[in-house]
Amino acid sequence: MKKAELVIDKSFVVGDVDRRIYGSFIEHLGRAVYEGIYQPESPFADEQGLRKDTLELVKELKVPMVRYPGGNFVSGFYWEDSVGPKEERPARPELAWGVIETNQFGLNEFVDWAKKADTEVMMAVNLGTRGIDAARNLLEYCNFKGGTYYSDLRKKHGYEQPHNIKMWCLGNEMDGPWQIGHKTADEYGRIALETGRVMKLLDPSIELVACGSSNLWMPTFGEWEATTLDHCYDVVDYISLHQYYGNRSNDTKDFLAKNLGMDDFIKSVISICDYVKAKKHGKKNINLSFDEWNVWYHSGEQDRKIEKWSKAPHQLEDVYNFEDALLVGSMLITMLRHCDRVKCACLAQLVNVIAPIMTSDTGAWRQTIFYPYMHASVFGNGTVLNTIVKSPVYDSKSYTDVPYIDSVCIMNEETEELVIFAVNKDLEEDIELSCDLRQFADYGIVEHILLTHDDVKAENTEANPDNVAPVTCNHSKNDNGKFTALLKSKSWNVIRMKKIH
Repeated sequence: MKKAELVIDKSFVVGDVDRRIYGSFIEHLGRAVYEGIYQPESPFADEQGLRKDTLELVKELKVPMVRYPGGNFVSGFYWEDSVGPKEERPARPELAWGVIETNQFGLNEFVDWAKKADTEVMMAVNLGTRGIDAARNLLEYCNFKGGTYYSDLRKKHGYEQPHNIKMWCLGNEMDGPWQIGHKTADEYGRIALETGRVMKLLDPSIELVACGSSNLWMPTFGEWEATTLDHCYDVVDYISLHQYYGNRSNDTKDFLAKNLGMDDFIKSVISICDYVKAKKHGKKNINLSFDEWNVWYHSGEQDRKIEKWSKAPHQLEDVYNFEDALLVGSMLITMLRHCDRVKCACLAQLVNVIAPIMTSDTGAWRQTIFYPYMHASVFGNGTVLNTIVKSPVYDSKSYTDVPYIDSVCIMNEETEELVIFAVNKDLEEDIELSCDLRQFADYGIVEHILLTHDDVKAENTEANPDNVAPVTCNHSKNDNGKFTALLKSKSWNVIRMKKIH
């Protein structure tokens, strides 16, 4: 049997987990909004038309923050269309996704939904077709107490108290030629600076996210970040990263190694942020908002059949399998290992569209990727320890020396808990994991959660929603500080320990 070892010391830490790292994303795209979180005609709808079954699953995930309303959608969005009496809201052609947007669900409805979902709103402003004025007016509508035109308009719409949205994205993927209002780095950096300056004059308490590259493979990657931050370093707090992974070549070993690319991406962007800080003799770190990440490749054929200018069609409805869940687990571990700089992240998206939750007329169910995301959000809180992983390795088509084991340890001194997340990427063999836990010798195993399946292509569907589901097992022990665990082949593991009194 292969063996792996973790090396940790409670004095050597990466940083504290910012719970916003477990955020998600809702865009006006496909059935994410309409039929996903909002469906007045559904038997599952509450008095506001919000789907209660979806809300329950979102609360199960304990999502701390949700980015809204896009995405590519935001670059053509007139926020004024989405507020006020619904009968007066215009339907418009939505150019980003080629559909009709009815605006029957908008800003205030989303704020109401977020409160019911026990989550916060991360709002994006349109820097594609619009700019400074629209952004400051939207901020005034959302956050100003009253006595001004837009704050009083909010009150007229039935919202006496401000929404107090604290995190704002300055546009979306503005480096992408597909983006409405696509800009060069200099053009974007300037508009981000001036928009951010005005927004912080209006509400100095907000945090701002500048657009980084749309993905690691953009030809302008690196130069885009450096130029953008050269302009707007003084007013922004974060720069965004977006990255999706797929397995079109049906090479599971290579697919499961792709979090190494994510790790390189994060390190590269941190380096660029620190370069700009040094160049400007700055005092603050620009931290990272990984506000779009997921597996995305299954739905291409389906999406090519969508009728142009339809309403809320079935778009980007990836049906996830077990190997997708394993990579999602590794991606979560990767971000946690950089929690000193990755302070926010958004699994894209939350419902129906490349999502952990799916809905139909008969109910809602959990996709395979739901489970590692939920486990991380629920149990991955506290201080990330610098976790050295000594693991056997393998080579794949795109990567060399890929560790079979991905892992991270999180210590929560307040609750006196220690949590180990671990993925075994070996498709054939179990691996024995050990760790010197004499610093935690008085900690006992609370539970070992295991997610595995014989078939890496196994899916959860409406007809079989529990095909891939976690179980508890007795595969780990902490014997007076000598920790060992059996990690089943191709598995996601959550090992929880708590101090014994």
